[in-house]
Formats: sequence, structure tokens, C-alpha cells
Amino acid sequence: MTLPIIASVPHAGLRVPDDVAASCMLTPSEIVEDGDEHAAAIYDIADDVAHYVTTDIARAVVDLNRAEDDRRPDGVVKTHTCFNVPIWREPLGEAAVENLLADYYRPYHARLRALAGPDVRLAVDCHTMLAVGPPIGPGPGLPRPDVCLGNADGTCPAAWMDCLAESFREQFGPRVTVNDPFRGGFITRSHAAEMPWVQVEMSRGPFAGNAEKRRRVLRALSDSLDRIAALA
Repeated sequence: MTLPIIASVPHAGLRVPDDVAASCMLTPSEIVEDGDEHAAAIYDIADDVAHYVTTDIARAVVDLNRAEDDRRPDGVVKTHTCFNVPIWREPLGEAAVENLLADYYRPYHARLRALAGPDVRLAVDCHTMLAVGPPIGPGPGLPRPDVCLGNADGTCPAAWMDCLAESFREQFGPRVTVNDPFRGGFITRSHAAEMPWVQVEMSRGPFAGNAEKRRRVLRALSDSLDRIAALA
């Protein structure tokens, strides 16, 4: 059965575009660490949902879950990784930043806008998170839950969030939180006017293998939709 869901996986990519590759100082392992490691495997659900959107571009280069005008070190085109490691040999010029936004950022968001329609009920922004907070990010040095569901107190109705939390706890146990430590990022907030969005953050901790996490995610999403349908 195909779930009436848009699945967005914005941070699974590892590629540095050729036009900025010579300026990038990160090692392959640093690129992996700054992105959503294992997201491609855990959210390998393209055949199970109505629409699936992802990119091969590394989060360290273009962060699709930031506002276009976010020019902080951890903003849309970053200067430092979440471990505060410098990314570029020299700061990228405005022309290079504009090219990255035009080539990768804007098409991704345009695609999400275009897919919102009557064939989908819910959109899910799919992420993985470090088991302990990195230097840049919420809760540096603090342990994180196994799953965090975020709706920024409004991108998905509260009753739907209750359904999602119940379903994810059935699959993953009690270490499932809502809006803690992540409340939902730019993708969920900026597209919530089009349809309900929720952000899912899965811990990279070894409490289950990637294939098992994938199976549980699909079951939790399916059960959530059944519970949401019963609210009507």
C-alpha cells in the first residue's frame, strides 16, 4: 500500500558540487558527520509513499532546512560544520552562494510546493540526529531521545501529533519526544501553509539497525494515518 505522504529527505547527500569542490576543506568523514548519516537507508521509502524528495548535495554545502537569507555559520550556505569545523579555504563570494541557491535550494522547495495536493494527507521531513548533541545545535553534550517529532507548535495539528507520538512510541518505545530537542526546521515551517508537516528526527544510536529502523518508521507512519483518519 502506498501511503498518502510526501517524504522529504534533505540531508542524506554527500556530494560537493564541482564549482566549489576546490574550496572545500572537509574530509569525506567530516561531510558525513555534518549530514544525516544513515538517512538514505532509514528513509529508503520512495516505493512506499506518494512522493519522495531528496538531494545528493551535502548539508555542509547547502542546507535545505534553513531560510534562504540565513547567513549564520550554520546557515543555508555554511561556513562551519555542526562541530565548528571550517568548511571553506576562503569565504565563498556572493556569486558562488547565489549559484548554489539557484541550482539546489530553490528547486527543492519548488518541488515540495508543487507536490502538495489532494493525493497526500501529510508531509514528513525526515532526518537523523547524533545521539549526543554536537557543539552547534540544541543541547550540546546532552543525550538525545531515540526519536523526536517536531511541529513547531503548529505545522501539524496537535491531535495529529498525539497520533504520531502514540504510533512512534508503539514502535520505538518510550524514548520518543515531541518538540524536544527539535521543534521542526525551516522546511516544516515554510510549507505548513500548503499542508500539515511534521519533522522526524531519528537517533543514530545503535538501539536498532538501519533496516529495522526503516521498518518501524513505515509501520509508525501507517498506524499514525489510521489514527488520524479515525479522528474525522
